Amino acid sequence: MPEPAHLRGDAAVDPAAAFHLSHTPRIPVSVVMPTLNEAKNIRRALADLFWADEVIVVDGGSTDETATIAGRTGARVLIVPGVTIAAQRNAGITAARNRWIVALDADEQITPALRRSLASLAEASDVAYTAFRIRSRNWHLGRELRHGPWGRDWKVRVFSRDRRYGDQRVHEHLEALGEVGTLEGELLHHPYRDLSHQVLKIAQYAKWAAQDQAARGKRGRVRDLLFRPPWRFVRDYIVYSGWRDGAAGFVVAAVSAFSVFLKYACLLLEAGQA
Repeated sequence: MPEPAHLRGDAAVDPAAAFHLSHTPRIPVSVVMPTLNEAKNIRRALADLFWADEVIVVDGGSTDETATIAGRTGARVLIVPGVTIAAQRNAGITAARNRWIVALDADEQITPALRRSLASLAEASDVAYTAFRIRSRNWHLGRELRHGPWGRDWKVRVFSRDRRYGDQRVHEHLEALGEVGTLEGELLHHPYRDLSHQVLKIAQYAKWAAQDQAARGKRGRVRDLLFRPPWRFVRDYIVYSGWRDGAAGFVVAAVSAFSVFLKYACLLLEAGQA
């Protein structure tokens, strides 16, 4: 019996993983996962994808064992260092062999209900949409965040192979995105290990977001630092009812406001150095 195509790679495949995958009917979709130093998450993330016909890990130049573990777990691994997450996703999409792409991160899992939706989509011959959104359920600070912006989180993560992401550093999205469909099922998302990990991550993302805005010709202003962060807190905590998540809701709203401050501070400083 020939080895399943998505088990081939440079590294030796885990025999137990290979047996499990080879005896499970696979859904003809291609999962594309960008990674960078995800050794702590990647084995679990890929083990959950036993049902996918093809799994492509696009590594951005990890200094840990991410790429090695991914190869041993059965993924096809592409090394694409020094590019944006959007460019990593696009590289994986270009290499994919199936009609439908599932864009997934290493800290996300697909529920059985979503898996069934993907199976139905892959079997359909006449589909009205080329992209679909999915509800994301988010856990942080020891609980699921059911309110605030995290409680209304929808992501376009399933789409046809001809679609591509715009090349920006953060909040990447598909280009020329028109009307999208909705799939039943959910993504389960654990974005941060703890509060310190969140603060470190938003500091990097704030810098990238400022660079994206500067590239579009925007400049930072002091009034942005004065008014935008407080409004973000009010929006997330009061308007979007983040207060209903208790202490976690307050902390998340405060950190979100801080991320806005950092973004516009970086933009202001970058303009001053130009």
